[in-house]
Amino acid sequence: MRSERGAPTPVAWTRLPAPRSLMAPADTAAVQQTIAASSLAGRYSEAVDRDSAYERLTARMQAPPPAPDPVPAGPPEPPGAPREQAPRRRSSRREQDPPLVTQILESDAFRSALRSAGTALGRSIFGTRRR
Repeated sequence: MRSERGAPTPVAWTRLPAPRSLMAPADTAAVQQTIAASSLAGRYSEAVDRDSAYERLTARMQAPPPAPDPVPAGPPEPPGAPREQAPRRRSSRREQDPPLVTQILESDAFRSALRSAGTALGRSIFGTRRR
């Protein structure tokens, strides 16, 4: 420590008591006594073995898939009765291929042209043309 003038002062003598701990492991009786005196002993003293996520996933993968519900059968058809058939639907070319407008709008060339036009329009509106 220093005085008001900045000169060092004499060291003050102090007494430090020795620590009350050991540098060795605690004995089993002391550990059991501390655990029994804890307020959390009632909740955490009983060991619980819960299912881990791995165990649950493994059990789910090994379990067979649930069976589908059986469809109730209708009344039996009399012999010789004509069967009703669902009307056949013709597949048209229009259902197989997307329309021409969709093909054009999704093409890369059309997108590139729109991007170039947008850039040129932006430059002319905001005055950032190249000089």
